[in-house]
This record gives sequence, structure tokens and C-alpha cells, in this order.
Amino acid sequence: MQDIDKKTEFRSFLVLAFLLAPALTIAIVGGYGFIVWISQMIFGPPG
Repeated sequence: MQDIDKKTEFRSFLVLAFLLAPALTIAIVGGYGFIVWISQMIFGPPG
């Protein structure tokens, strides 16, 4: 098994915390909004 030093681990944490997590959150929320938008175009507005 490889020995990962603290610098590499800290850099990986920064990438995950400040790049991957926000991008994934934006993609999930945007995808949900897109699904709602398309469904309202097909079925009409709620109510």
C-alpha cells in the first residue's frame, strides 16, 4: 500500500471541499430545476 504524505492529503481535501462538492451540488440542484421545468412544459403549471 502506498504511503500518502500530509501535503498530498491536504491538497486532495482542498480539491474535494472547494471544487468537487460545490460543482456536484450545483449539478444536482440544476438538474432538479431542469426536470421541474421540463415537466411543467409537458403537464402545465401546478395548481
